[in-house]
Amino acid sequence: MNGRGAAAPARLRELDVRDFRNLARVELAPPAEGFVVIGENGQGKTNLLESIHYLQILRSVRGARDQDLVRFGADAFHIGALAEGGATHEIGVGFERAGKRKRIRLDGAIVDRLSVALGALPSVMFSPDDVELIAGAPNARRRYLDIMLALSTRGYLTALQKYRGALTRRNAALRGAARTNRASIEQSVAVWEPALAEHGAVIWSARAAWVEAAAERFQELCAAIGESACVGLRYSSGIQAGDDIAAALARALDEKRGHDLRRGLTHAGPHRDDLAITLDARDLRTFGSAGQQRSAAIAMRMLEAETFAVRTGRTPLFLLDDPFAELDARRATRILDLLTRDGESRAEQQIILAVPREGDIPGELTRLDRLRVADGRVARYADA
Repeated sequence: MNGRGAAAPARLRELDVRDFRNLARVELAPPAEGFVVIGENGQGKTNLLESIHYLQILRSVRGARDQDLVRFGADAFHIGALAEGGATHEIGVGFERAGKRKRIRLDGAIVDRLSVALGALPSVMFSPDDVELIAGAPNARRRYLDIMLALSTRGYLTALQKYRGALTRRNAALRGAARTNRASIEQSVAVWEPALAEHGAVIWSARAAWVEAAAERFQELCAAIGESACVGLRYSSGIQAGDDIAAALARALDEKRGHDLRRGLTHAGPHRDDLAITLDARDLRTFGSAGQQRSAAIAMRMLEAETFAVRTGRTPLFLLDDPFAELDARRATRILDLLTRDGESRAEQQIILAVPREGDIPGELTRLDRLRVADGRVARYADA
C-alpha cells in the first residue's frame, strides 16, 4: 500500500462557497498545483479547507452539525465545485437551516442518497488536531477507520449503517429493562443480535484486513519521517480472529446480555474496538512524546491518502491546515518531502495549505500561489 501507480490525481478547478461558517462568498479557480491561504486564527482559513473537505465526507470534519455551519444571519449554505480526475465533474451541496434539508447535485442531477455522493472530491485533511488520532480516546480512531473504509471499501458503509441501526435499537431495549419484566426484555434485546453479528462481522473483517495490510507501510512512513523506534499498528478487539466472525460476535452478545441489562448498554461488538498504535510495543498514546505522536498522526493521514489511491484509483488532494507548526524542523522537512516528492503521482497532487503568516510557508511550498483571508473574505495576497 503506497499510492504509487496509475491513480488519477483529483483536482479542484473551481470553488464557490456561500454562507459557510464565516465565509459569506468565496469564488476561486485554484491552479493545478494548489495554493496557500494566509490568515490569522479565526479569520476563516480553516473554514475554507473545511468547505472543500465537506465535498469528500458530506459533513463537518470538526464534527459540527450542518445547521451550525450556516453563517450567522443566513438561511442556508452552499458549496459548489468543478473537479477533475474522476467520474464526477460538477458537485454542489446545499443545506437549508429551516427544514434541516440537505440537497446534493452531481453533474446537474440531484441525488436521492447521500452515499452516492460520498467521495465526490477526494481529499485528505491534515491538521494539528490530528494528534487526537494517537493521543485521544478510541472513538477518534474508530471514526478514522469508518470514514476511510466507507469511502474506499465496497459494502462497508451499508454494513455500518445497518449495524448502527440495530445497535441503537438494542440499546433502547436495554434502557427499557427497568420498566419491563426480565423475560420480555431479554427477548426484545436478543432480537437485534443476529443483525449486529451479521453486519458487525463485515465491519470487523474490513477493519482487521486494512490494519494487517497497512501495518508495514505505517512503520515505513514513521521511519521516513525520522522515528527510529519500532512503531506498530494492530486492531484491538474483544473478538478473536477465526473462521466465523459473525458466530463469535453472536456468542459474545449472548454471553454479555446479562451484564448489558444491568448497565443498559451493549458491550460487545466493533463499536467497542480500538486501533492500537505502539512504540517499541508500548502504547504510543502513553509513552510517546508530543513530536512522536504528531508524526504518527501525519503518517496515519498519509495511509488514508494511499488507501484512497489504491482502492479507488484517485489520488486525493491534500488540505494542510498548518500541520507542521509544532514539529521540529527535521521532521517537518521529511514529512514535506514525503508529501511533495514521493513518487510521480505526488508531483501532480494538488496541495492547499493554510498558515497564519507568510513566514510559516515551508520552503518546499513557496512556489504555490498565495491568497489572504481576513474576516471571512478571500483575496489575492497582493490585493489584500
